[in-house]
Amino acid sequence: MSKVINRYILREISIPFFMILFILTFVLLMGKILQLMDLMINKGVDFADIAKLVLYLMPSFLMITIPVSLLISILMGLGRLSRDNEITVLKSSGLSLYQLMPSIAFASLCAFLITAITGFFLIPYGNLATRNLLFDIAKQKASIGIKERIFNDDFAGLVLYAEEIPPHGDYMKGVFICDNRMLKEPATIIAEKGYLISNPESMRVTLRLKNGSIHTTNEELTTYKKIDFSSYDVNLDLSESIGGKNNPITKDSREMSLPELIRKSGTPDLKKAVLKDLIIEIHKKFTIPFACIIFGIIGIPLGISKHRSGKSRGFVTGLIVIMIYYIIQLGGEALGETGALSPEVGTWMSNAILGVIGVYMLTMTAKEKPLMPACIRHIGIWKFK
Repeated sequence: MSKVINRYILREISIPFFMILFILTFVLLMGKILQLMDLMINKGVDFADIAKLVLYLMPSFLMITIPVSLLISILMGLGRLSRDNEITVLKSSGLSLYQLMPSIAFASLCAFLITAITGFFLIPYGNLATRNLLFDIAKQKASIGIKERIFNDDFAGLVLYAEEIPPHGDYMKGVFICDNRMLKEPATIIAEKGYLISNPESMRVTLRLKNGSIHTTNEELTTYKKIDFSSYDVNLDLSESIGGKNNPITKDSREMSLPELIRKSGTPDLKKAVLKDLIIEIHKKFTIPFACIIFGIIGIPLGISKHRSGKSRGFVTGLIVIMIYYIIQLGGEALGETGALSPEVGTWMSNAILGVIGVYMLTMTAKEKPLMPACIRHIGIWKFK
């Protein structure tokens, strides 16, 4: 009988879980839609590349939406059972609260494993694939976007003009560049030929000029210098070409896999601020998945508490708990970064606090005792029946 009941409870949780997961992931994705549409419409990026970017961004969204969806689905599922007095019937038949927990524990464990796999493997792979794809898009934009006898200003600080581009497009003839990257000494570069050379390791595209000259003047236009060269490299800033300067061309700690973080944290003579950031990111690989277990524990007593409101109550309660969790998490991380707490303690503080509260609430609910002390209930600050 217990297996049937656990499957029944699991089904009550699963349906809202997948619905909420889809809705929340879509809402987060909408925040990137405008930027992605700009890449496709104004920058000429193919739809296939946009679809790949969405796919690579998905693990970062799931890392947030899976724990959130789990908690809200538990509150909504158990809330429906409690509202229809099905929990009361199950208790009357001799089943304790702990006998109703295996389905919740199974769902929490599955969410924990999926979130952990996502954080350990999928997010680093997605970040690396995104970085490479953005570089390929930028490189393609640099080679395809340059048209002969047209002034091209897609590169930050540069205006590029090519008199002729052969049909095979391997190089440019009659290259003219206005270089304003050094405001005090703007330069004009003229070259017979130019070749685009990409370096996947450094994520840079270089324009190699042949047989030309560099003409510069100072800010007051009182001096003039000319430098002739047989070969000269100009590094192209592709950030504007691919839609902004916040694209993940280089990795930071939030884009590293767990082995990369551990290796980086072991680097000698590392600055304290950088080391603290790395330690926080290492522990976040574990604390965020572990939040699924915490939400499973705290969701049971909150879900089966008696209330008359519908599913909206579970949704609102879930959002409040999640907001409290992330406020404590952000506060703990900030204290860890400033040195007020160790990074380990600051990162695990939200799980520890809500875990203790969740175990207390679960124990009191199992004993069918009020969750809050009598003095507080009589005052009317917080009342659970």
